[in-house]
Amino acid sequence: MVRSRHDRGTPVVPPRPSLVDLHSHTTRSDGTVEPAELVRAAAAAGVRILAITDHDNLAAPRELLADPRGLAAGFELVPGLEINTVVDGGGPRWGGELHVLGLGVDPGDDAFEAILAAQRDRRRERFVRTLDRLRAAGMPLDDLVAALPPDERTALGRPTVARLLVAKGHARSVQDAFERIVGAGMPGYVPRDGIGPAAAIAAIRAAGGLPVLAHTADAAERRPRIEELRALGLGGLEVHYRRYDAETVASVAAVATALRLVPTGGSDFHGDGETYAEAHAAIWVPVDDLDALHAALEERAYIDEARTVTAWGGR
Repeated sequence: MVRSRHDRGTPVVPPRPSLVDLHSHTTRSDGTVEPAELVRAAAAAGVRILAITDHDNLAAPRELLADPRGLAAGFELVPGLEINTVVDGGGPRWGGELHVLGLGVDPGDDAFEAILAAQRDRRRERFVRTLDRLRAAGMPLDDLVAALPPDERTALGRPTVARLLVAKGHARSVQDAFERIVGAGMPGYVPRDGIGPAAAIAAIRAAGGLPVLAHTADAAERRPRIEELRALGLGGLEVHYRRYDAETVASVAAVATALRLVPTGGSDFHGDGETYAEAHAAIWVPVDDLDALHAALEERAYIDEARTVTAWGGR
């Protein structure tokens, strides 16, 4: 969950409801809605192509694709995920991590699932250490953690902790919890442990997906590092992010064009304090982004008919 500071310029006004959302989360990681509920809400809002990108977890697309009759006619689910990678020597400018989306991955790839399982194990370890720190700071959450449904314990993250802090009255909102308690340098912060961006990019490619750098508002400043990642196999850059202003969209788009990276976009919906319909109202992802993604996946033979639910048409 990222709160961009690049949202104070000219607002992006969607010319019409967006048909595409390539970044969203469910209860299978740190979102608040069930996968089937998210699909229904997205379809009702007018979305026709949705990528569920839970952290280190492909459970949602596996569940939904196991019985695609639950998906509305003309609705496409793109299997995806988000990996929060650790950047060695990143320092404050990089926040110690980069988020890499994997779009169009094979949910049945066993080798990829083994990598993701190890990532989830590290997430759980971090979660436990965070609870320890909060307990020492006089903010125990053990009773609320014990009450979490099993499905919500697979890819625990700071948003989950933030919601529990709100429920306990230690924070006014999820954002307040991040800013005062679990954000970097705060009493409840524990540094992340996990794979680096190069390993994540390689794993996503091996699983048939397109690696996309997520919500990098200052892409122009980071261009040298993004060029390095492109040389390692990075294939896309999230250009149309819900919290970007128009100037930021233009700046990130220029980097994507210059480096020949596929532009993508999405809501990064988690469900904190808003419905999907409310989040969708602020999204604008051009259909051209989807065409570019599809072309990239086809060109690299990353997808086949068995991996898609419907044709990439009807747009």
